[in-house]
Amino acid sequence: MAQRYSKAYRSKEGAPSVARVYPDVCEKAPVEYSAYEQLKINWGDQDNYEVVRKVGRGKYSEVFEGINVVNGSKCIIKILKPVKKKKVLREIKILQNITGGPSIIGLLDVVRDPESKTPSLIFEYVNNQDFKVLYPTLLDMDIRYYVYQLLKALDYAHSHGIMHRDVKPHNVMIDHAKKQLRLIDWGLAEFYHPGREYNVRVASRYYKGPELLVDLQIYDYSLDMWSLGCMLAAIIFRKDPFFCGHDNYDQLVKIARVLGTDDLYTYLQKYGIVLDPQLEALVGTHSKKAWQRFVTPDNQHLVTPEAIDFVDKLLRYDHQERLTCQEAMTHPYLAPIRAAEAAEQAAAAAAGGSGGAAGASGSGH
Repeated sequence: MAQRYSKAYRSKEGAPSVARVYPDVCEKAPVEYSAYEQLKINWGDQDNYEVVRKVGRGKYSEVFEGINVVNGSKCIIKILKPVKKKKVLREIKILQNITGGPSIIGLLDVVRDPESKTPSLIFEYVNNQDFKVLYPTLLDMDIRYYVYQLLKALDYAHSHGIMHRDVKPHNVMIDHAKKQLRLIDWGLAEFYHPGREYNVRVASRYYKGPELLVDLQIYDYSLDMWSLGCMLAAIIFRKDPFFCGHDNYDQLVKIARVLGTDDLYTYLQKYGIVLDPQLEALVGTHSKKAWQRFVTPDNQHLVTPEAIDFVDKLLRYDHQERLTCQEAMTHPYLAPIRAAEAAEQAAAAAAGGSGGAAGASGSGH
């Protein structure tokens, strides 16, 4: 049983923190844009869908492959477990706001059981491959390509005032044959309002940013960038998960052993955070490790200098220092992908089309 003690408390001297990008999207939008508690749902007909087989389950839902009996198309049916109505409304409202965005899972319908009133979300079907099988087979350029697609999805969400708050491999569906990526599970996503304090009990342990682990509640979109950095580090260094804590306290220890404790205490001091003495003792003192120390004969073909620089700029204690999506998309690591996309768009334009599929996917810029 993990020891229970408070993690930290915030003194009054801490620096304020506002997102470096898209800080006031929700402030400028009409009230109903983010006031999900007032959402009136137009329920579809549950009889239009049939469950085929179970494909997954989470804390808040069970997920099935299904079929739309009206047109015979495949779909994904997410049956929600009993949770607060507010949480259901938030997920639906967020999905309605961002469906159609690049690399974001499409919400097709919302239905509920007439008897039990259990709601189900109907999504587009993705022929996903298990990441534990897929990731070790990916080539350097495949990895860069999928990171770029994931950044498009995150930038679209962030530009719409939404933090995902649960970026991890389980929530990134990839149909490798189609080179198609979809960011799924917006159940923990939330609207960003500057200065608002948020619940730190979000994200999955291995992908939790330091702000969550030290109870800093004034976080923003940059939380998603830490999670992306953890994912990428695990893939390129072939070490999954990259930070493997056995509880939330140990998770901070695992991070400190790589990023060092000097930068951790600089970060805590900046935001006026004082660690619990027991947690401080647990964290100890560690020097910062060079990323090169994680290079092995098995992963060296993936760990290029620009890959290391990219991961380094995502995995920063101080959320204000992490790359934003737009900055990440212009990083040298993704230059070959940007070049390929530009060439594809130019070819499509030359063919007299309106930009074709490449144009439709949006460049995120």
